[in-house]
Amino acid sequence: MTISTRALGTDFAAPIDDRYFEDYTAGAVYEYGHVTVSEAEILEFARRFDPQPIHVDPDFAATGPFKGIIASGWHTGSIMMRLFADHVLSRVASLASPGLDELRWPAPVRPGDVLRLRVAILEARPSRSKPDRGIVRTRAELLTQDDQIVLSTLPANLLSRRPG
Repeated sequence: MTISTRALGTDFAAPIDDRYFEDYTAGAVYEYGHVTVSEAEILEFARRFDPQPIHVDPDFAATGPFKGIIASGWHTGSIMMRLFADHVLSRVASLASPGLDELRWPAPVRPGDVLRLRVAILEARPSRSKPDRGIVRTRAELLTQDDQIVLSTLPANLLSRRPG
């Protein structure tokens, strides 16, 4: 799978390879896309990582609650993470994530869906215990071509402060 995505509007002022904690501003919203999901990719991911019949068996899935193959939620999360890593996480200041507060899949991803990432910076605060870094909390949503949210999560990331 080749992913080539871009900002769909305003992007961070600092490029991803020169982005530090100070470049994440509470209230900012960014969108990136697009990723088209194919049935072959859904089947391949599910066969390896989530082999439930609704993800790997088209005949079974056609008679199930979604009336067809749907992507595993973990596949959807992987697509979100790829877009998040490609566009949001600093390549020079990211220090890992202490976790996320929730992960929701309110609607399924189907073959042919075209997805985009919307990220809202909810909070950017300096660390109380380590002054060389800060914590950025975001709301990350993956949306379809019809503006339907298919994934929503509230991750936190630790980022180094700008040197000097």
